[in-house]
Amino acid sequence: MKLIRVLTIIIFAFITFPLKAGNGFCDVRNSAFVAGESITFKVFYTVAGMYVGAGEAVFTSSLDKLNNIPVYHVVGEGKTFSFYDNFFKVRDRYETYMDTATLQPYKFIRNVYEGGYKKYENVTFNKVTNTAITNDGVFKVPACVQDVLSSIYYARNIDFDSYKPGDKIPFTLFLDKELFSMYIRYLGKETIKTKYGKFKAIKFKPLLIKGTIFEGGEKMTVWISDDKNKIPVRIESPISVGSIKVDMMNYKNLRHPLTSLVNLR
Repeated sequence: MKLIRVLTIIIFAFITFPLKAGNGFCDVRNSAFVAGESITFKVFYTVAGMYVGAGEAVFTSSLDKLNNIPVYHVVGEGKTFSFYDNFFKVRDRYETYMDTATLQPYKFIRNVYEGGYKKYENVTFNKVTNTAITNDGVFKVPACVQDVLSSIYYARNIDFDSYKPGDKIPFTLFLDKELFSMYIRYLGKETIKTKYGKFKAIKFKPLLIKGTIFEGGEKMTVWISDDKNKIPVRIESPISVGSIKVDMMNYKNLRHPLTSLVNLR
């Protein structure tokens, strides 16, 4: 049931946004989200034009302290629905602790269970020495490197209006003891109809890593809300049989009104 494992890959590995390179890479300040925000996504498998709900993921943010430093504590939890548990049970939890001023990660935790496969990863980012300290060793990383979860919240504060359709926007990700030099290709803006409703959206394609169940290249498409929140509203990707769609289905305590919502479904 590789299909079900797609849930985790899409929600926690490829819902990643552009991290703008250059002198301002470390200078972002949060204006997109607040502590207490919660966003729920539903994952659908589609074949022959039919949607089948397979699982869900919930992202929450709160204020916390780490080594007496104020931080945003963001948690992403993903699971398969009970029917799919009989075939390939998924219970995944991802956490990041980010500086409230710079949104740089101090700590990243990944604790996953996928059909009997277990993985625990604990990473501490030392911003003085530019190292990632993991349970498998110490790795050199560039300044302002992001983890899977922190990159989402960091990049929700990027000004997409400074790019034009076709632009490639690079970013660096640390995961599984490796640095990934990735990019997304900004495609512009359009209106997208989802299971929740119709949105004015920002559209882009992330580069996928060859060797996963996805083919390498720009096969996935992501839409985020074209407003100050910049939350994901739809992700689509083909797989070997059929395709996957991920839709935002519920939200609480957004920092700004969801002005990109044209109408509910």
